[in-house]
Amino acid sequence: MLQEPAFTDLIRSALAEDIGNGDHSTLACIPADARGGARLKIKEDGILAGMEVAEAIFHRLDASSVFKPFKKDGDSMKAGEVAFEVEASIHTLLMGERLVLNCMQRMSGIATLTRQYVNILQGYHTRLLDTRKTTPNFRLLEKEAVRIGGGVNHRMGLYDMVMLKDNHIDFAGGITEAVTKTVAYLHRKQLPLQIEVETRNLEDVKEVLAVGQVHRIMLDNFSPAQISEALALIDGRYETEASGGINLSTLEDYARTGVDYVSVGAVIHHAVSLDLSLKAI
Repeated sequence: MLQEPAFTDLIRSALAEDIGNGDHSTLACIPADARGGARLKIKEDGILAGMEVAEAIFHRLDASSVFKPFKKDGDSMKAGEVAFEVEASIHTLLMGERLVLNCMQRMSGIATLTRQYVNILQGYHTRLLDTRKTTPNFRLLEKEAVRIGGGVNHRMGLYDMVMLKDNHIDFAGGITEAVTKTVAYLHRKQLPLQIEVETRNLEDVKEVLAVGQVHRIMLDNFSPAQISEALALIDGRYETEASGGINLSTLEDYARTGVDYVSVGAVIHHAVSLDLSLKAI
């Protein structure tokens, strides 16, 4: 389920962006009290995502709208199928049409690509993480699409987990300094946040192990062979994450190492929207 109130705020701002001072195309030719129905037609195979979003959009515009789902988020979908029907004021159907399609097409594309990665990981210990490489103001729905596709959401933003990346480490004066200062800061602020540290080589891994006090070690741009070496050093003391250029063709090589997570920004920023349409009935 999508978190409130961020979800409500997203829908409110997206509708305001599209409708502005009025949907004059609709206002000009459709009576305000006219009611009708529409159905969401699937035009490409993939993984369906955004059903909860579509229902919320229509209910936001018209509390009396009746939403009839025929499929649910995460279902496989085939071209020619119908995902849902909705009955509402025609003004609601026309004002909500483009936002519903924009959200569902984008989310279904992300969920479909995510599922391809997740399918490769079947039978392995390794799980798929998303990243913060998202569209501004649309992250909530993009990450929800990853979850629907079977992936795991990493941190939502800069506020819900500490990630000490290369620039943090370099500006702070090194791994030991960055971790020590962070632990002191979290204690002072009474923030119960997990700490992840990025490492760039095996020497970095050894330094993290020496300083301790972290939750996860990111192994950035390590080859699978280097991942295996790092995992032997870490020996299960901390969670591990492989990151950097991992794709569908190399994913299984990383999974074979036994690393806990692989993070792949491409499941969001390389996803292609799927073709859906909303038509009157």
